[in-house]
Amino acid sequence: MRGDNVLIHNIAGRDAYDDGNSECNAPLPDYPPAHFAFEVKERRGDIRLAQEPSRRNGFAAVVLIRDSSGGQGRYHFRLSWDMRLTEPRGDERRPGPPGFSWNNTLSFHGVGRGVANMNGSEQRVENVNIDIDRGGRIIVTFHGPKRGRDLMFTGTLVGREEGHLRADVASEDGRMRGPMQISVGERENVNSITFQGGDGRDHMRLSWDRR
Repeated sequence: MRGDNVLIHNIAGRDAYDDGNSECNAPLPDYPPAHFAFEVKERRGDIRLAQEPSRRNGFAAVVLIRDSSGGQGRYHFRLSWDMRLTEPRGDERRPGPPGFSWNNTLSFHGVGRGVANMNGSEQRVENVNIDIDRGGRIIVTFHGPKRGRDLMFTGTLVGREEGHLRADVASEDGRMRGPMQISVGERENVNSITFQGGDGRDHMRLSWDRR
């Protein structure tokens, strides 16, 4: 499972298939999920978690099933994680603004598409992660399509109303500075983001929407 897609690779024997009862209330994030758990609900043969989501496997959960009995067997399992927290470790820790604390971080995630336009040059972005620590420091990371170049902003949360966040942010190189407006929904989903900023000479406009 990667994101909200379930892919089945048959090694031998009759092809396996999804019986149509799969449910997903949120896609697997493209960062190490906190408190990730694998729980088997129904089984006939052997089933185990072969790989947890990590940067090395593109943040996919890989489940291995081995069934040597004849006929059909049903396997039911659940993957769960804490959407409210991210706890990067080691080389998976993302950089943050000075003093940023990963302890008890509030995180939002969005699946969508957007465009950042700087002086007529466009950079397309897809999924977005937002991390906010207890001190109000914020990291907004837009991921490039097909593992392209990411676009990251860091700064300070300056306002929060029902479903809306306002932040003063700067691009990773510190050049593009300005206000960012963020709309969030239930279950820590990001709905839309807009940003306008510059350095007095160059100017950037960014617009992102959930898909």
